[in-house]
Amino acid sequence: MLLEVKDLNVYYGAIHALQGISFHVEEGEIVTLIGANGAGKSTTLKTISGLLHPRSGDVRLREQSLLSLAAQEIVRRGVIHVPEGRKIFAPLTVQENLEMGAFTRSDPAEIRQSMERVFRSFPRLKERLGQLGGTLSGGEQQMLAIGRGMMARPRLLLLDEPSMGLAPILVEEIFSIVQEINSQGVSILLVEQNALMALSVAHRGYVLETGRIVLEGTGQALLHNPQVQSAYLGGH
Repeated sequence: MLLEVKDLNVYYGAIHALQGISFHVEEGEIVTLIGANGAGKSTTLKTISGLLHPRSGDVRLREQSLLSLAAQEIVRRGVIHVPEGRKIFAPLTVQENLEMGAFTRSDPAEIRQSMERVFRSFPRLKERLGQLGGTLSGGEQQMLAIGRGMMARPRLLLLDEPSMGLAPILVEEIFSIVQEINSQGVSILLVEQNALMALSVAHRGYVLETGRIVLEGTGQALLHNPQVQSAYLGGH
């Protein structure tokens, strides 16, 4: 098992944001967390990546707890968080943004190889290498955010709302790239409001409601679940 989240309880002050959630990600899987705003999806990713600290529970990567590690040490273990809202470095060029993703690495030849791999997934970034991140379109900024994450050589990529604010055609492009990255051997934990797209690409999924997991199953099973269709897919 690659990632195991066990009985996680996280608070924001008096608010009990995650209420004993448990789930796992196997090697090579895309696993998605879906749910309404405020369900605890982003909180889960922030806890895994060390940005938040749980009151109880555990987060284990290949049987080793991450809870005592600083966020940058978790990055070194291969857990890479691409946060909601892209959070690229607007005053830096595309190339500089990508290089920032490799800050834990020291081998120039391997870093160059990773950059070429990013360009294969995102040819548009290669065309804009010298352009400032802040001048890119929303879709290009999302590509840059994911590309920067790839520069860290992730074992597990945590993607928070990669389709947010994008035109439908770009959403399809981003999700096909997510599948392509997964096919290269990278496991992905995906948080996404677009439940239809998320469940279409995911091997398995979990439904969060107010800090609890209320449903789980394969992506296809959840896609056809009447409860999920009614709540998240506009079904009846």
